[in-house]
Amino acid sequence: MAIDPQLLAYYRRMADHYANQSVPDDAAGRRARFVDIAAQSQLPDPDGMSVTELTIPVEGGSLAVRMFRPANVTLPRLIVYFHGGGWVVGSPGTHHTVAALLAEDTQCAVASVDYRLAPEFAFPTPCNDAIAAVQWLAAKRAGLDVAPDFLAVAGDSAGGHLAAVAARAVNEASAAAVVQAQLLIYPVTAPLLTTESYRAFAQGPGLTREEMAWFWTQFIGSDALARGAEQNDLRIHLMASPPAQLPPASVVVVAANDVLRDDGLAYADFLVRHDAPVITIEASGMTHGFARLQPDVPRAREWMRRAAESFASVLDDI
Repeated sequence: MAIDPQLLAYYRRMADHYANQSVPDDAAGRRARFVDIAAQSQLPDPDGMSVTELTIPVEGGSLAVRMFRPANVTLPRLIVYFHGGGWVVGSPGTHHTVAALLAEDTQCAVASVDYRLAPEFAFPTPCNDAIAAVQWLAAKRAGLDVAPDFLAVAGDSAGGHLAAVAARAVNEASAAAVVQAQLLIYPVTAPLLTTESYRAFAQGPGLTREEMAWFWTQFIGSDALARGAEQNDLRIHLMASPPAQLPPASVVVVAANDVLRDDGLAYADFLVRHDAPVITIEASGMTHGFARLQPDVPRAREWMRRAAESFASVLDDI
C-alpha cells in the first residue's frame, strides 16, 4: 500500500539530517538520537492545556508522571498513557505532543508515565511499573480532580503493549473492571517476527524487523525471544492465555505499512474471539510512529483525530 507522500518527505528530511551517521548500537546512544528526532516534531500545547508533574512511588524507585488537562473540563475522565520506544527509548518528553493532542481530542485528562527502561530495567520491570502506575492512579482519582468512577489506558508501540498488560493485570486482580477502556496504537503484542507484515515491511520505513528484534532482545533477552510463539507469559505474549477480565471497550489502531501491523490485528482478533468489544482502525498510508509525526504530516494528524473520536465514542457508551 502506498505511503503518504508527506510522510515520505519527512523520512527524506531525516535521512538528509542524519546522513553518514550510523544508528547507535547501544541504548544510551539510541535514546540520545531519539530525543533529537522527537524534538523536531513538537507543537505548542493546545490553548488552555494544563500540564503538571506527579510522582508515583514504586518498588525500588519512583516514576514521574506528566498530567495533561484540557481547558474548561470539570472532572475529566482519566487516561493513563504509556509512550513507545521499544521499552528502551522514549519518555513523556519525547511523546509530549502525542499526549497533549490526545487530551485535547478526547477531552480527557492524560497521565503520561515515565516507566523504567530496558536493558537497565529489563522484563518484567516495565510491566510491573505499568501495573503499579495504573493501580496508584486508580486509587488517587478523587484527589487528582478527575472522574472518580472511570479509568482508561492508552499507549503506542511498546507503550501499547504495556497498556494492555496493565489493563488485564489490574482488571483480573479486581472483582470489577477497574480499567474500562484501552486505546492501543500500533501495539507490540507478541515476540513473533515472522508475520506477513514483518516480511513486507522488514526494511521500514519507520521501524525495521532488525530494529524490532534488537528492542525485544533488550527487553526480554535473546533466549526468550527465540521461544517466540511458545512464549507462555502473557506479559510478553499478550495472547498466550485466555483472558479472565478484559476492558469492556477497546480501540486498536494499526498502520498499514508497519512491521507491527499484524501484531495489532492479531490482538484485535483475540479480543473479538473472547467477546470483548473492539474497534479496529487501519490507517492507510501510514507507517510505524505516525502518532508522533502529527506536527509533520497532516494525514497522520487526521488519523489520530479519527482514533480519538472513536475512543471518545466508546467512552460515552460505557
